[in-house]
Amino acid sequence: MKRKTVVLFAGLVVVGTAVGLFLSRPRPLEANVLPQHNVDLANGKVMYDAGGCISCHKPIKGADALLPSGGSQLKTPVGVFYPPNITSDKATGIGGWSDLQFVNAMQRGISPDGRHYFPAFPYTSYAHMKTSDVLDLKAYLMSLKAVETSSNKTTSIFAAPMLRRGMGLWKRFSLDTRVFKFDRSKPKSWNRGAYLVSGAGHCNECHTPRNIVMGLDFSRHLAGGPHPEGKGKVPSLRGLKKRKRFTDVADLNSALRFGEIMGYEDMSSGGMGDVQTNLSKLPEADTKAIAEFLFSLQ
Repeated sequence: MKRKTVVLFAGLVVVGTAVGLFLSRPRPLEANVLPQHNVDLANGKVMYDAGGCISCHKPIKGADALLPSGGSQLKTPVGVFYPPNITSDKATGIGGWSDLQFVNAMQRGISPDGRHYFPAFPYTSYAHMKTSDVLDLKAYLMSLKAVETSSNKTTSIFAAPMLRRGMGLWKRFSLDTRVFKFDRSKPKSWNRGAYLVSGAGHCNECHTPRNIVMGLDFSRHLAGGPHPEGKGKVPSLRGLKKRKRFTDVADLNSALRFGEIMGYEDMSSGGMGDVQTNLSKLPEADTKAIAEFLFSLQ
C-alpha cells in the first residue's frame, strides 16, 4: 500500500512538473507580426527619452554617462538587478540582436536565448506600444556609439533557473499584451499623452499599486503606492488639481519641462529628477499631451 502511495505521489509530481513547464514556456512573437516599416530615428529618440532608458541603463562611474551601457545597480525588494548594456556593441550590447529578438524582449519579456526576463525590465508597459515605435527605438539605439562593457550578475533569489522559468506562469496572469487603444471620444493630444504614459513612459510601473502577486492593479490606476526600491511611497497622479499639486495643464507642462529650475521641487524627489530630465528632452507637444492626460485623471 505504501509503495502504491509513493508511486502515485511520484506520478503526480511528474505530471505537475510537466504541466508547469508547459504553461510557463516562453511564448514569443513570430516574424510575421513585424510590420513593413520605414525607420524613423527622430521618433526612436522620442521613445528613448519618454522611456528614460538612460536612467536605468546608465553606466558605472567613469564610463560615458550619455550612453546606455549599463552596469549601475537597480535595487528592488527582491534583490539587486543590473540593467544591461543596450548600446550597439555586438559582444556585450544588443548589436547582434534581430528586430524580432528586440521586439520579443520589449513586448514579451523574452531574451534572445529564450529565457524569461524579470519585470524589473518594464515590458509589462512596453507591451502596449505600437511595434513600429519599438522598431524605431531599436534603430535609434543602433545609431548610438557602441560601448563594450563587462556584465554584472543579478543578486536576487529569483535569478534561480526554475524561478525564472516560473515567470512564464506569472505572465499568464500579469502580462497584458494588448496594444494601447485610442479613445475616439477624446482629443488626439489626450490620446497621445495616454499612450506615452502607459507605454514608453511606463509610469504605471511606479505609480500604479500592485496586487498580491506583484502584478499591476489597474483598479487603482496611477493611484500611487510603495516605492519600487522598497523605501517610501510613490505619489498618486490622480486628482492633481483637487489636491492642489498643479493649477492647470500649462502648470504641469512647465513642471515636466523645467522641474526644479522653475521651482517645482517635488519633481526632483524619489527618482523623479531623472524622469523629469528625460521628459524635458521631448517635443513640447508631447509633454503638453502627457500633462493633458494626467490632469484629466480624477
